Amino acid sequence: MTFDRLAARARALPPIVADLLVVAVVGVFTTADAAVNEPGYRQADALTWALLVVSLAALACRRRWPVPVVCVTGAACAGWALHGHIGELLNLPVIVALYTVAVLGDRRRTLWTGVIAATVSGAVALKVGRDVVNPQGLPVLEMVWPLVPLLLGEVVRTRRELLAEYAARAARAEEDREREAARRVRQERARVAREIHDILAHTVSAMTVQAGVALDALDTAPEVSRQAMTQVRASGKEAVRDLRATLSVLRAAESTAPAPRLDQLDELVAGVEAGGVRVSLRRDTGDAALPAVVEATAYRIVQEALTNVVKHSAARHAAVSVTRDATRLTVEVVDDGPPVRPPATSPAAPPDDRGFGLIGMRERAVAVGGGVRYGPVPGGGFRVRAELPTEGAPS
Repeated sequence: MTFDRLAARARALPPIVADLLVVAVVGVFTTADAAVNEPGYRQADALTWALLVVSLAALACRRRWPVPVVCVTGAACAGWALHGHIGELLNLPVIVALYTVAVLGDRRRTLWTGVIAATVSGAVALKVGRDVVNPQGLPVLEMVWPLVPLLLGEVVRTRRELLAEYAARAARAEEDREREAARRVRQERARVAREIHDILAHTVSAMTVQAGVALDALDTAPEVSRQAMTQVRASGKEAVRDLRATLSVLRAAESTAPAPRLDQLDELVAGVEAGGVRVSLRRDTGDAALPAVVEATAYRIVQEALTNVVKHSAARHAAVSVTRDATRLTVEVVDDGPPVRPPATSPAAPPDDRGFGLIGMRERAVAVGGGVRYGPVPGGGFRVRAELPTEGAPS
């Protein structure tokens, strides 16, 4: 832990400060070794100190020109050996330079630098081997020591690259999580918008029609007017209950209201018929249970289709069919309204350009792996047909 803290503090220093600090430390040890030589060998002179100054000055530029710095410091080290100056720490500048080449370069440059440095070091050792204290085996050792700082620098560089790759992977994973979270938020918002649209469009349309019936029958048929207003109140209560359940999602609370099921279609049809549109319902779903999401989707499609009948057509009758076969649930709503004519200003406009109801139906069907087709019926009326898979539907 102490070494990691020191390394972190060293990396936090400005590059120029770190380089000067390295030069100072290397200079202290190298100067101490150059000042005192083995007895009987050449002692420090003007050439010794000149090589030292050049070596340390070059070391200050090791980050910017690592390979030239290795050449300069290596030449200075070879100059000391050829000049007859023997020391254990005189090669410290070239060791630091070799480490810099490896840690700031790539594997190919490190390999070539190692080959050249080992060859030059062995050649110098052969030249001066007779004049040193222990010449036995010296060329082999002199060829090995330049490889040590290169190997150390290669290990450090590889570790840094791995850490950078791990950090990049973590960043990419975090970005993916954020994108997925944003996608889920958008998906949930779209779902809530569809729910609110279905609730309000259906209920408000039915209440408007029923209020009109009550207003027309207020003087001539008070009992009919009372029944219509009773239905308006019931529809309003139902809308408030559904809105509370839907908006609870926006308050970060789990919705406790059950999803609409197909056995509630009778109530839905009764509400539409109270507005003056006769609805015939055919429901054949078998005894096996359907996935809850498929039932909710089918209910909402029927609800939106009947809402469109009340709002956008002059139909007096609508037929609702919900049938099931081995792998899918088919929902079809057909009305007997007048022929649909496209607007004169936009003859090619598709039906779903007039609102969000048909778009919402299509999105609901696609969400469970199904699809919706809709369009005018030859001779008059409008048909909505949805096919929803009953196997493999998402939960």
